Amino acid sequence: MRFLISLIATSLVVGGLFLFGTKLLNHSSNAEKDVLYVYNWGEYIDPELIKQFTEETGIRVVYETYDSNEAMLVKIKQKQRYDVVFPSEYTVEKMKKEGLLIPIDHSKIPNIKNIDESFLDLPFDPGNEYSLPYFFGTVGILYNPETTQGIDFSSWESLYDETLVNNVLLIDGARETIGFALNSEGYSLNSIDKDELKQAERKLESLSPNVRGIVGDEISSMMRENEAKAAVVWSGMAMDIMYENEELQYVIPEEGTNLWFDTMAIPKSAKNIDGAHQFINFLLEKDVALQNTDWVGYATPNKAAFEALDEEVKSAKEFYPDKETMDTLEVYRDLGPKWTEYYNELLLEFKMSLD
Repeated sequence: MRFLISLIATSLVVGGLFLFGTKLLNHSSNAEKDVLYVYNWGEYIDPELIKQFTEETGIRVVYETYDSNEAMLVKIKQKQRYDVVFPSEYTVEKMKKEGLLIPIDHSKIPNIKNIDESFLDLPFDPGNEYSLPYFFGTVGILYNPETTQGIDFSSWESLYDETLVNNVLLIDGARETIGFALNSEGYSLNSIDKDELKQAERKLESLSPNVRGIVGDEISSMMRENEAKAAVVWSGMAMDIMYENEELQYVIPEEGTNLWFDTMAIPKSAKNIDGAHQFINFLLEKDVALQNTDWVGYATPNKAAFEALDEEVKSAKEFYPDKETMDTLEVYRDLGPKWTEYYNELLLEFKMSLD
């Protein structure tokens, strides 16, 4: 009898533990669905839209920012949980190769229809299997017409004008700085030809007298305050600076330059995959994309949102290039660790030569 009672008691305890464990697992599973971890560039989404997404879906967003693709990659490789990330085009290519992304289920993102088809199915992600475009832009020259009279900056060669001594700022990025030197010599900004790269390095060295500095975010404040006459910048940065200093102008040089994309993707560390698809689809809604474009200031690949922009913005070819200009632009490709390191070495050597 005692054995039977003991057996029954043990069964009740085991059953209770199993029921508790099941409830705990269900609670944990539901908790994962109730929160979304988003990892994005700084100041790259209207905060009001995050609130709106939570109000519409009930999903709480934990939002963190990074300042480079490389910083984001470190976290993803450490398998830290993020449900949505915003890698640039060459980083998407790299993450695909390293198995760090999961395919996007297009059936869960009906707002794909709002994206301009010319920004889909690009070489870094054929069929948009792993990414969808978020914003796009170019690398070009920002300048002050009042202090650079006689220079139209239609060519990269304009930066070498003798009147610009100690008055040109360059982006502290190997792909951008080595890239425009390659373009100015008629080469691809994805070149892996050492002779071409050495020639680009020499071209940069000849620019040395005009270089005031190779900097990052400081470009914004320096150009706003007219502390330099010209700068090589991203178009989105140029737009922000021009908003505060209306004297400045931005131009895409005729030899060609970079066409960059920041995208939306789902890393393998994601736990709330359904929520990630909902968030991406939300950001592609016409009104949401329009509000986000107004707040961020970068060019949108969302055709529905673009058509709703002010006519003055839509007609600005320096930010929304026409087909003729687009044909001169080139998207960064992942060069692999060997050539990426070589580009970095060339930039470092150039920076050291300026001291």
